[in-house]
Amino acid sequence: MREIVFDTETTGLNPATGDRLVEIGCVELINRVETGRMYHAYFNPERTMPYEAEQVHGLSDRFLGDKPLFADKVEELLEFVGDCPLVAHNASFDFGFLNWELGLCGRPIIDLARMVDTVAIARKAHPGAKHSLDALCTRYGIDRSHRVKHGALLDAQLLAQLYVELTGGRQIGFSIGDAAAAETIVRAEAAVVTIARSVRAARPHMASEEELERHRIFVEGLSEPLWLLGAAA
Repeated sequence: MREIVFDTETTGLNPATGDRLVEIGCVELINRVETGRMYHAYFNPERTMPYEAEQVHGLSDRFLGDKPLFADKVEELLEFVGDCPLVAHNASFDFGFLNWELGLCGRPIIDLARMVDTVAIARKAHPGAKHSLDALCTRYGIDRSHRVKHGALLDAQLLAQLYVELTGGRQIGFSIGDAAAAETIVRAEAAVVTIARSVRAARPHMASEEELERHRIFVEGLSEPLWLLGAAA
């Protein structure tokens, strides 16, 4: 199964009030395994970058000034994502901006039925815990030491690893074609366990004649044993 994990960077929080998409990063998964195929692009938002947004992702007006418009890259982006499920963290935000940009250039929006939200998955798996990308990477031991600022491609790569862990870990990579190999591994492990087990000889559990005699002498030496007192009562 093919899936695309993606992330976006924007000028703000709401496209309806003039914010625009400025970066997108996509990572291809086949059967929950990264293929190495990626798509990454920056876009000129045709507006100034607010200071607060630049502090988050580091994308300045100067840097974005010579980048193509979203409409100039939309065809290759849509060709890359195809019609497969799209995975994002807090996916309604990323889908909102992506579909807004598609609408601005007269393209059909992406059906929300294709949306896979890793925040929703994480909330179900870890209720009450923190569900930010940073917190979840820490929980699953995913190295994010190189993440100084937000970046769409870097965050998509981290999210791809996180998505695999949230949906079953690396064993999910077994495809149908690997089923026989997986079964062989399981059987081999079982065989090792069987071989490693040793069977002990039955231990003697009957008292010897000597032990019985010693017990009789011990009992006869007891003063007013409890069972005799009970019988006398």
